[in-house]
Amino acid sequence: MQNKVIIGNQKMNVTAGQTRKFLNVFVPAVEHINYQIGICVPYTSLAVCKRALKDTNVIFGAQNVSEFERGAYTGEVSSEMLADIGCKMTLVGHSERRKYFSEQNSQINNKIKQNLRYNIVSVLCIGESKRERTAGQTQNILCKQLDECLSGLYENELDNIIIAYEPIWAIGTGQTATAKQIEEAVDYIRKEISRLYNDKASKNIIVLYGGSVKPDNVKSFMGIKNLNGFLVGGVSLDAKAFSELIQVYAGKSNKK
Repeated sequence: MQNKVIIGNQKMNVTAGQTRKFLNVFVPAVEHINYQIGICVPYTSLAVCKRALKDTNVIFGAQNVSEFERGAYTGEVSSEMLADIGCKMTLVGHSERRKYFSEQNSQINNKIKQNLRYNIVSVLCIGESKRERTAGQTQNILCKQLDECLSGLYENELDNIIIAYEPIWAIGTGQTATAKQIEEAVDYIRKEISRLYNDKASKNIIVLYGGSVKPDNVKSFMGIKNLNGFLVGGVSLDAKAFSELIQVYAGKSNKK
């Protein structure tokens, strides 16, 4: 996987038809960017992505996956099903899944293990609440999430894991973590990976930041040490804005 990674999370906002229109604008705007670019769409848009993104530099993913392989789990979608349609990655552990659907670290761990069986990359989302940050618990929260979500995984399996640091207080709020706050969190994450595995694993794992990233503020994050890219929410709904963000990050934008 590319060292520089940008992934969009469109959440529950687009229909299959809207996805088709989005990709018609988005793909030509980023086809010259030599970064790993991905877009996570609703399940109903996956088939559209499979057709539209064939032979392009953009991969597609789901926003969730079942912790179970198969069986009587009405409404669930398995890793095997996603792999069969060509899905290359899924989000796991997003704060909205934790908050609204009470997902626990043990369930997220199971999802990652299912994804590994079918060679799907898990984008593991971790982050602290405003209350936890104010209480000085950021490092403890991040370490606990990593310890429990990665439990039982071998070092070589980290090749199929991306860590996305998304402070809950900066998701969809308009608030953005400072470069210093992000760099500190990335440092915590890499130190914990080193403790759980080794320094090589810590150096190699992909770490992203997500939280109100926009074309007009992405430059302020470009100097953050050991950060590989971004998981983008609201801006990824607008093909022009999302492609502009990627172009700015890649230094390919004509925007002054």
